Amino acid sequence: MIKRFLIAFVLLAVVCGGLVYFNIFRNQAIEDFFATMQQPALPVQTVTAEPAIWQPGIEAIGTVSAVRGVDLAVEAGGVVREVNFTSNDAIEEGALLVQIDDQIEQSNLIAARANLTLAEQTLARAQQLRTRGVSAESSLEEAEANSQAAQSEIASLNATLSQKALEAPFSGTIGIPQVEAGQYVTTGTVVATLQDLSRMRVDFSVPEQQRSQLEIGQTIRVGTENGTFDYNGTIVGIEPRINPATRLVSIRAEVDNAEEALNPGQFARVRVELPEEPDVIALPQTAIISSLYGDYVYVVRPASEEQQAAAEQAAEQAEEMPEAAPAAAPAEDAGEAMEARQIFVTTGRRNGNLVEVAEGLSAGDIVVSAGQNRLSNGALVTIDESESPLNSSNPQTAEQVAQ
Repeated sequence: MIKRFLIAFVLLAVVCGGLVYFNIFRNQAIEDFFATMQQPALPVQTVTAEPAIWQPGIEAIGTVSAVRGVDLAVEAGGVVREVNFTSNDAIEEGALLVQIDDQIEQSNLIAARANLTLAEQTLARAQQLRTRGVSAESSLEEAEANSQAAQSEIASLNATLSQKALEAPFSGTIGIPQVEAGQYVTTGTVVATLQDLSRMRVDFSVPEQQRSQLEIGQTIRVGTENGTFDYNGTIVGIEPRINPATRLVSIRAEVDNAEEALNPGQFARVRVELPEEPDVIALPQTAIISSLYGDYVYVVRPASEEQQAAAEQAAEQAEEMPEAAPAAAPAEDAGEAMEARQIFVTTGRRNGNLVEVAEGLSAGDIVVSAGQNRLSNGALVTIDESESPLNSSNPQTAEQVAQ
């Protein structure tokens, strides 16, 4: 019985030891494989750094308003008798919009006209009698005064009646009515807003250091929240006084709005166009990497024969064990391996998604624009010729800076 137990125990120990040894051997083999495995070339997308025409500019945030836009308010109080418009109607200049009840004034006007007729008749008789010499001078003067008073009374009543009728001061698009028929309103009650949307103004501010670069008549481009500058305009006013609290200068520009796509009160992105500059190297913003030590890019250069051979071997190993290098390209699809070198650069101004590179690059350098998040200095790469989703959404390239 004891002998059988010892045999079973020995067999169990042998099996367990074999399993432990197999796991140690397997782990060590995997470590040795990865230790000697070459890093396969990584696919990246590139852009060539070439001098082009640079369109510098000053960018700011502004607010859109109509060149002619007002809040319509009544000049006299009373009960609203008529509201002759609905929301978003196209209103012609002089159109009657709101009529305040004016029955009392109309009655007084009838009486005033009757008094004027009587006063004019009395004046005519006084003039005839004075011509004949049978009337005193004072009687004629009194008749003239009564006639002028009657005329003034009619003029006053007509002015009051005009205040009871609200007319459009110019043609435009009217907003939502703020009053209803039968409602009692007081002097100054806002009825609606009237906006002429054919031409808009954009008010924005720039730092005082950039004031010297601006002038009346300068071209600006205006965009909305979609990020593109779709509208052109000109500067029509520059505030001569700098705000001492913010050190900003207020600027006003006018923009054609024939399609009425801009609306008063809308947020606007403004870019003031400055004179073009030739021979400026600019790169997509995605090519620039920022770090604590400065901005840098990866420049692609030809790899040595040894590096090329190592890259081909790594691609074959990646095919055998795809889980080892999931980002590597298959050997049959891999192009010529290149070496990525880290280059520190000095960046400058920005224009949309392009960044000016003042120092660090030369014309003709091939710079990685996508896929550099997996790179390190000296890494092997292959150039992926397919179009980047980023580039397809932003077709602007370094050669199109001026556009």
